Amino acid sequence: QVQLVESGGGLVQPGGSLRLSCATSGFTLGYYGIAWFRQAPGKEREGVACISSSGGSTYYADSVKGRFTISRDNAKNTVYLQMNSLKPEDTAVYYCAMRGVGLCFLAAGQYPYWGQGTQVTVSS
Repeated sequence: QVQLVESGGGLVQPGGSLRLSCATSGFTLGYYGIAWFRQAPGKEREGVACISSSGGSTYYADSVKGRFTISRDNAKNTVYLQMNSLKPEDTAVYYCAMRGVGLCFLAAGQYPYWGQGTQVTVSS
């Protein structure tokens, strides 16, 4: 069955970096768009970044442009989110999701498959 497993979260100081990984199984990653979302306590789930099946198209939320980079390694069945210059407002549970088609959008309702999430905390 479709599985997505996030890892790489943790506690980091403001200005620091983390790289999240989304390991996938149960489907051919190269056919599908993948996105990262996040949800902070008391807030709605927010689209962070997404990447098309080929990797040729990427989209970012304005709040992370220039700081976060999404990438994929279809041979390793893994999608990454490199997060630099982290801010306290980046604190959230981060989820990866698979859309079921090759294109991607930053709309949670477009994604039927989700991982369990990984906690990112940015604090001094």
